[in-house]
Amino acid sequence: MDMNKWLIVGLGNPGEKYTATRHNVGFMLLDRLSGRHGISFSGKDDASIGKGLITGNSVLLLKPLTYMNLSGRAVRKALAKFNLIRDGEIHNLIVIHDDLDLSPGVVRIRRGGSSGGHKGIDSIIIETGSRDFIRIKIGIGRDSTVPAEDYVLRRFRPGEKKLIEEAITEAESAIGTILDSGVEKAMNKYNRVNKAEDQNKNENNVKK
Repeated sequence: MDMNKWLIVGLGNPGEKYTATRHNVGFMLLDRLSGRHGISFSGKDDASIGKGLITGNSVLLLKPLTYMNLSGRAVRKALAKFNLIRDGEIHNLIVIHDDLDLSPGVVRIRRGGSSGGHKGIDSIIIETGSRDFIRIKIGIGRDSTVPAEDYVLRRFRPGEKKLIEEAITEAESAIGTILDSGVEKAMNKYNRVNKAEDQNKNENNVKK
């Protein structure tokens, strides 16, 4: 198996209606990567796919086009095509997704574990039969007055947009670290209190 091959998946929903909504931060990060590294996407069946190189590693950037709840179908097919799944064991898969339980702009890296209720991650686990893959979570926060299924389809407030842009930049850098030095180093470097958490704490203190 070529350990320089990686599948990088950004979760989101296709279509103009969902562009730049909270649920689509995975798509937003893949757009950043494609622009930075000159990788073009082309729609094919149930996914939009781009092939190229990042830090000398062969990557397949993938946006599932099946809507969030069925994201795992495209991921399973791409893993097989890229020869990154054998005997139920996944290799070199990074999935970027939104997280309701993290404040807007907070980035967390994790390997394995449950879906945390995220339907796209649920679908990937069901389709591949494995939880052992890398997730990069980008916090989108919650609103107790809005049902979660509606909230994730809303766009970011003006005050949140800068935090999300910074989070995408941080997540992009984290991907480079994972590709070059491994997920453990990336977790040690990026799983810490960051500027987004500091700002959220300061705002909460002011409100009190």
